[in-house]
Amino acid sequence: MTTTPTATPTQQLSDAGVSIWLDDLSRGRLNTGTLRKLIEEKNVVGVTTNPSIFHAAITTGHDYDEIIAAQAAAGATVEDTVFEITTTDVADACELFAPVAAATRGVDGRVSIEVDPRLAWDTAGTIAEAKHLYKKVNKDNVHIKIPATLEGLEAITSTLAEGISVNVTLIFSLERYRAVINAFQSGLEQAKDNGHDLSRIHSVASFFVSRVDSEIDKRLDAIGTDEARALKGKAGVANARLAYQVYEELFSTERWALLADAGALPSVRCGPPRASRTRHTRTRCTSRNSSPPAW
Repeated sequence: MTTTPTATPTQQLSDAGVSIWLDDLSRGRLNTGTLRKLIEEKNVVGVTTNPSIFHAAITTGHDYDEIIAAQAAAGATVEDTVFEITTTDVADACELFAPVAAATRGVDGRVSIEVDPRLAWDTAGTIAEAKHLYKKVNKDNVHIKIPATLEGLEAITSTLAEGISVNVTLIFSLERYRAVINAFQSGLEQAKDNGHDLSRIHSVASFFVSRVDSEIDKRLDAIGTDEARALKGKAGVANARLAYQVYEELFSTERWALLADAGALPSVRCGPPRASRTRHTRTRCTSRNSSPPAW
């Protein structure tokens, strides 16, 4: 790693092997060039979205008035209109990040779009929605975001089996992380059997950190002792360290070695921060100089 004394903080993170993702997307960011500026000046190499992000974008300002009016005139439903807006924004963002994806062979330059959260407990519905989103966006560097519910595990496997890159979200526990890794590896095995190039499937597992703290901190406050309060803000990082041990275990097996030989790569993304910026960074944690960290 080489960092010049005048390097910006984000450049220093990038030089250290951190991939910086933005948890935000809007037509305004695309039209005004602010997203492009973040790529060029702040080392942003990916974007993730969710329904809350798009709700804020659509209900703020007038960037979407024209497309909403056109959809209404065509008789489109509200759901169809939202689908058109979100997939168009994501497709345009994918185009903007295409040079980053090309330069990193698909490791970075990714944009995530989430399946309808109402399908979180519907395996078949999630699979169908994932395929529909992928077809509509029609960009190789799109991630289809699927929640790590029990019903979502089979959907993760089936989506990966189609050669579609996945961003698995809402992982909190070590037990569920193990299940997600199994679903991931099963999906890659099926993708390989289906003739897909595993080196082109770059998926992400979003292991959440700060939300663990949010829950544990409330329980520590309820205990009320000085010792308990001294532990606030530490459970999430401790949980993430244990998750990395799970990664080291499950990605050191013969099963994974066979997939890696076929071109498969793992990765992980830390959940968004809540408190200290020195403890949590909103990044997709990958290593450019050594073996990839946890998927």
